[in-house]
Amino acid sequence: MLSEYSISDLRCITPVKVIKNSSVVVKENIIASVGKTAEHDFRTGKKYYLYPALVNIHDHFRGNYLPRVGPSKGTFYLNWAPWDDDLKSSPVYEERANVSVEDCYLLSSYKNIFSGVVTTNDHFPHKLNDDILPGLPLRVIREYALEHECSSYDLKWGDGIEIEHKRAVDQDIPFITHLEEGFDEESQSGIDILEKLGCLDDHDVLIHCIGFSDLDIEKVKDAGAHVAWCPASNMLMFNVTCKIKKILQRGINVSIGTDSTHTGSVNILEEMRYAREIYRNLYNADLDAKELVKMVTTNPARAFRMDSKIGSIAEGKLADLLLLKPQVKDPYEALVQAEPEDIALLLQEGSPIYGDLEFRELFEKRNVEFSEITLKGFSKLVKGDPAHLLKRVQENVGFAKELDFIPLDVNNV
Repeated sequence: MLSEYSISDLRCITPVKVIKNSSVVVKENIIASVGKTAEHDFRTGKKYYLYPALVNIHDHFRGNYLPRVGPSKGTFYLNWAPWDDDLKSSPVYEERANVSVEDCYLLSSYKNIFSGVVTTNDHFPHKLNDDILPGLPLRVIREYALEHECSSYDLKWGDGIEIEHKRAVDQDIPFITHLEEGFDEESQSGIDILEKLGCLDDHDVLIHCIGFSDLDIEKVKDAGAHVAWCPASNMLMFNVTCKIKKILQRGINVSIGTDSTHTGSVNILEEMRYAREIYRNLYNADLDAKELVKMVTTNPARAFRMDSKIGSIAEGKLADLLLLKPQVKDPYEALVQAEPEDIALLLQEGSPIYGDLEFRELFEKRNVEFSEITLKGFSKLVKGDPAHLLKRVQENVGFAKELDFIPLDVNNV
């Protein structure tokens, strides 16, 4: 196996700073140096941009299927529970049942991989995903404590708020929960519940938060808790999102997540663009591209308590890297405006999981089992065999099902 190599002739976006005419050396699974080259060098010659691989803070791997399920036109949900009822009584839920759980997890893996994500969370109980996650073609974190939601009508996914939160503190892992996802009195009491139980602190990753009051925002800031923002899902289900401008102004650590495609965007790149669009619509102001990039790199790495390993480009960190063919000059705008076909190479711990044909040698010399696919007219290499996966899904549902988050050319399936 090729244990040491470099990629050179690129612009490195760390993302805190931009380093021109740079290079990185990968040794085994880490970034050995920035600005140097190794004996085995992949010189792009194309002025590509290099970023940390992206982090999707919130996903549900059993729920990535289409079409979306939402309220009747002109209405919205009071909380998440009636949406769950609508989903489980919908034709798409019946159709999805023909797809095995294992294949649902693979579909979700490629949804993330094709948009540059290497690390994400499957917000489901460990008893439902522990046996599946290690075999997936990207990193889905296993070190987390969880609650479905801090309310009496949640799905009881964990062992209870206090036990799960204590586990997070004892093991120094995140405590992840939906919070204040609705308008009823109990939904909007989420912060008070956590505070009363002594479970509001910097281990908390709080998803959605649409019911936050100004006082809630202050309490989250004081506690050092983190917010996972999923605007596309929020707007579909509730016609509103969290008070994101106030949350950001208070300096709270905010990350962008897709949620599942049953309510959210088809991938993290689309969610970034939607986040900017909804911010502009709400506040008549722009959400800076650099801030958006941080929301899918450094910020979620910090929320997952993994920022010593992932989320930025620095010596000693895992070689999770995204090499991009930029369509615009500004390095932050280039990522925000990127499409799956613009990704030249995606690395997890130094091994390629998605990329252009020019990196075939790297796939082969890192002993990656890969296939060649056609995505939006572009020939690509990818770990595993998503074309066969999609064909299997189509056979199981009985027709040529197309999924926008698996944008393979139909003739290639």
